[in-house]
Amino acid sequence: MTTTAVTPGSIGILGVGRVGAAVARRAVESGYEVRIATAKPAEEIALLAEIVTPGAIAVDAPELAETDLTVIAIPLRRYRDLDPAHFAGRTVVDVMNYWAPTDGELPDFERDARSTSEVIQDHLPGALLVKSLNHIGYHDLEADHRTSGAADRRALAVASDHEQSRALVAAFIDRIGFDAVDAGPLAAGRVFQPGTEIFNGSHSAVQLRGLLAEACAGARV
Repeated sequence: MTTTAVTPGSIGILGVGRVGAAVARRAVESGYEVRIATAKPAEEIALLAEIVTPGAIAVDAPELAETDLTVIAIPLRRYRDLDPAHFAGRTVVDVMNYWAPTDGELPDFERDARSTSEVIQDHLPGALLVKSLNHIGYHDLEADHRTSGAADRRALAVASDHEQSRALVAAFIDRIGFDAVDAGPLAAGRVFQPGTEIFNGSHSAVQLRGLLAEACAGARV
C-alpha cells in the first residue's frame, strides 16, 4: 500500500483492555508518544497505565483529540457512549468487533447488513473512520510484528472512505511491524469481520490482496 500521508507522531487509545493495551505497548515500543484514556478520569487510571502500558500517558478522554491518530478499543456494545464531538475531523481507527455470544444480540448490528464500522460511522458522522487492527489477536500484535521487508511479515487490511486517513493508518501499521493492505472503502470491512477467512487466518500481503479481491467481488463491495 502506498502511503502519502505523514506518519503520525502521537497515538491516542480509548480503552485499555487487552486489545487497547497491546496496541499501546506496540506503539510505545515503536517510538510513538502514546496517550490512553477510558471513561474514568485520568488520575484513576494513571497507575494502571504505568503497570499495563509503561511509557504511555494517562489522559482524560477529550484529550485524545490532540493526538494525530485515535484508536477506539472499547467493547462494541458501548459505542453509543462515544461523544461524536470528540472525534469530529479526526482520523479514528475502529478495532471493535461484534461478538454476539459475549455482547448479546445487538439490534443495531443484527438488523443491519453493513459492516459494523459503517454503523459506527453513522454515530460519529464527523470522524474520518478507518477499520483495521480488528482481525489480529492482541497476543499476535506483540508476537507477530516484523521489520519491513521480512519474508514472514504479516499483513493487515485497512478500509476507509477517506484516502488520506487510510494512508495515515497504513503508515502506523507499517511502523508497528505489519504490512498494510488497502482494502478500499469502509464497506469492505465486512470481508474481514469475525467469521471470515481473512479474520480467521494470518496472511502475507500477497495472500491478503488475493483474499480481499475475491471476497469483495463476492460481496459486491
